[in-house]
Amino acid sequence: MEITSPAFWTALGSIVLANILLSGDNAVVIALAARALPPAQRRKAIVFGSTAAIVMRVALTWIAAELLKWPYLKFIGGLLLLYIGVTLMLEDATEEGAGRKELTSLLGAVRTILIADLVMSLDNVIAVAAAANGNLPLLILGLAISIPLIVFGSTLLLKVMERFPIIIIVGAGLLGYLAGEMLLTDPALLRWFDRIPAAAADVAGVIGAALVIGIGLWLRRRDSSRIGA
Repeated sequence: MEITSPAFWTALGSIVLANILLSGDNAVVIALAARALPPAQRRKAIVFGSTAAIVMRVALTWIAAELLKWPYLKFIGGLLLLYIGVTLMLEDATEEGAGRKELTSLLGAVRTILIADLVMSLDNVIAVAAAANGNLPLLILGLAISIPLIVFGSTLLLKVMERFPIIIIVGAGLLGYLAGEMLLTDPALLRWFDRIPAAAADVAGVIGAALVIGIGLWLRRRDSSRIGA
């Protein structure tokens, strides 16, 4: 595919658009993880985390179709997302809350971003791979163009979280929703059921969101009461 051909630019636009549309949840977790850092390190965490996540996504794209067939992979990913969602909710509970020790370093924030992006990208990269149609240079270029857009979205969301802390709970609930969907759509369940209805996946997502928010709020109250005692 020639770089001057309309097909090249159409495919490139499709990759960038697909990545932006599918990266809203990634922007949420990036902002949640970065908010724990001192202001001077927040932008570094967003840039490093986003860039590393994009590089990882390039590699994932080539094996995602096969990975999604592995039983229990999405189940494990769903459990990881539940844990990350609760941990990120705890971050601003107290100065010494349960999640603070892990996320106060730049490395810890980037690690959290990478783990969450790895889990949440399993489904997303299928659409990006389809748009690239096997063209690796095109894929890399499209994802590279997406980096500043995701960084901007994460930075903007971080500012909104500082002004409206309720967004933190909403973001954690989103991770729980995604976790619930992943748990119920694991290929291993197809051994027992011919098909998982879409409505059932939605219900599982709501349960996952409620679980993360409920556990997170309970642990925050528990930590606050310990400090106040």
